[in-house]
Amino acid sequence: MKILIKWLLSAASLLFVAYVYSGVEVQSFTSALIAAFVIGLFNVVLRPVLVLLTLPVTIVTLGLFLFVINALMFWAAATVLDGFQVNGFVAALVGSLIYSVLSVLIESALGGLFSKK
Repeated sequence: MKILIKWLLSAASLLFVAYVYSGVEVQSFTSALIAAFVIGLFNVVLRPVLVLLTLPVTIVTLGLFLFVINALMFWAAATVLDGFQVNGFVAALVGSLIYSVLSVLIESALGGLFSKK
């Protein structure tokens, strides 16, 4: 149940990002659902590999390179989907930052809602 709610709220977050930032475009809620799934899939499969491969750069930049990796995951999802578009790398960086902040808020809210007693 928690995963389904998180997925729906992540799709709503993508719609919010598209609403507040013009560099990200989402055509419909269905497109947002698919995009949220693909972003989550990329973050589970590709992100750990990229983090491991870029570990020296991440250490030198004191972790700031992780923002670039997040933007690449966001941008990669937009390139493989039709209803989700990102207008360049800077738009991917800003969009991924907003999306990440919203994801942290969602995770903390769901953690409190579904906490085990």
